[in-house]
Amino acid sequence: MEIGNSYSSYAAENTKEGNIITSTVELKTSTPNKTRTEQIKTGFSNVNDYSSYLQDKYSYMNTGTTSMEGVPTTVSVSGAFLKKCMNDPEKAKYLEENLAAIPDCAAYAVSHSLGTLTSLSYQIDANGNISCMSCGTNDPDGKIARENAARKAKEQKAQKERLEKKRAEKKEQEERLAKIRAEKKAEKENLQSREITVVGNDVRDMTKKLTEAMAQPDAAVPKIVGLDFKI
Repeated sequence: MEIGNSYSSYAAENTKEGNIITSTVELKTSTPNKTRTEQIKTGFSNVNDYSSYLQDKYSYMNTGTTSMEGVPTTVSVSGAFLKKCMNDPEKAKYLEENLAAIPDCAAYAVSHSLGTLTSLSYQIDANGNISCMSCGTNDPDGKIARENAARKAKEQKAQKERLEKKRAEKKEQEERLAKIRAEKKAEKENLQSREITVVGNDVRDMTKKLTEAMAQPDAAVPKIVGLDFKI
């Protein structure tokens, strides 16, 4: 399935940083007639950089076997198709739309399959065609179901730990920024500014009086020191 090029029909906002273009688009979701706003990036100079960007968002892409709903799952995208997508906003939208939907699709497959799933596979070829494969068994003694459940629990625990780590990092950052703001506020409040004017007709004596006045506490020194004009 070759993807056409009608990018202007869905792009809501574009920003550019160097050669990388960030586009705000509406992506379809697993829920019928429901979309979500997402930012996608194109303009990459090589497939490795583009693949790294995608793996930051979709950790299961091209990383071997992972676990989804406790079922061993692989998600592979052809390097040739990645090359087509990295500078084509519409193809990139199509790819990310499908990559984002895979976890929900895996959950649906697990909950609606007869028997017990033993593996899932999603493959996107050089032209963007998607192949989905699954293997399963009736699992009469429940061994595979228990193994899947154990993997799912481990998967959920890892996800919880990632979220807790992100929350902790965010809290630490907020506390650090609050401390910096408090220090700047205190520094500003502690700064004392005063202006003293020395009036006279001898610059040496005036400078001496000015220096002496600046060395005194603020309350002890008038703003104007000395009125010794000589005519």
